[in-house]
Amino acid sequence: MISRRLLISAFSLGLLASAPIAARAQSLNVLCAPTAQWCEAIAAAFERDTGVKVGMARKSAGEILAQIKAESQNPKTDLWFGGSAETHLAAAEQGLLQAYTSPNMKDLHPWALKVHEQSGGQSVGVSSGAIALVINKEIAAKKGFKLPEDWNDLLDPVFRNELQMPNPNSSGTAYTIVAGLIQLWNEDRAFDYLKKLHANINAYTRSGAAPLRAVSRGEAGAAISFNMETQADIEKGFPITFGYPKSGTSYEVASMSLIKGSRNQANAKKFYDWYLTGAAQDIGVAVGEFHVPAHKSAKSDPRLPDMSKIKLVDYDFKKFGAVEMRKHILERWEREVGSLPAAR
Repeated sequence: MISRRLLISAFSLGLLASAPIAARAQSLNVLCAPTAQWCEAIAAAFERDTGVKVGMARKSAGEILAQIKAESQNPKTDLWFGGSAETHLAAAEQGLLQAYTSPNMKDLHPWALKVHEQSGGQSVGVSSGAIALVINKEIAAKKGFKLPEDWNDLLDPVFRNELQMPNPNSSGTAYTIVAGLIQLWNEDRAFDYLKKLHANINAYTRSGAAPLRAVSRGEAGAAISFNMETQADIEKGFPITFGYPKSGTSYEVASMSLIKGSRNQANAKKFYDWYLTGAAQDIGVAVGEFHVPAHKSAKSDPRLPDMSKIKLVDYDFKKFGAVEMRKHILERWEREVGSLPAAR
């Protein structure tokens, strides 16, 4: 006969074994590329609407790609939110993502659906924005420079040690900048430009948002940054302004993907479906983030950039999201630009 003590022990072990499963049933692990403010807002809203507990970590798109690749044999992340389409397409090519077609995709703009098509159903566009040139108006007045009208204006010695841009090895924003210049001109001309620009750079930052933060705080005079993040800082009262290179600029389609082999697939799909609604995409503007939303019914706002009035390069996301192309560009940047001695 089994003793009462053994029965109690067996019952207790059963509870311990089942607890993690029950916890996982109501949990979701997300890596998020936009600002911490936006990431936290959507996590809180999803938890409120569904009861699913979200573990959210904010990282740059390049860092997220590296992490999910490193964890591919034992994924700890369920969903990747934000970051440029190129990084998601690179992940899709490497078999790191899970294909999924949400029933809510029918109401998305064509540019968001194009990412789904190009990725073989493994990713979808969630927002868009364009690369802009940004200055701190107070520093500009002291140092005697004005808002650049085009890319070559940034080569002026007046910007020496005043300019920041992110590092493409860690930042999806920076990769969008470099890939955009290649498509605006050609690869050799783009890298020749970047080598000349190096003389005016005071820092290549880890994240795409860091150069803008530096300009907003008066730690740098100028930056290359996304328009939506710049508008957010203007709304906060920082003394900055921005414009677009008149010859053309690159843009992003920030995307969302499910991670292949993750533990919480059902909750990841639930988040995916939830975010592809107008109500969820209204959260960005509500918390001061001005990315153009992918959902057609999302609320319009005069502070959202009008992408139709910006001269954009004909950006080939599939080509520049390819693993070999990305590797080639990053290696060339490191070899020809990143290895240059610091500007003096």
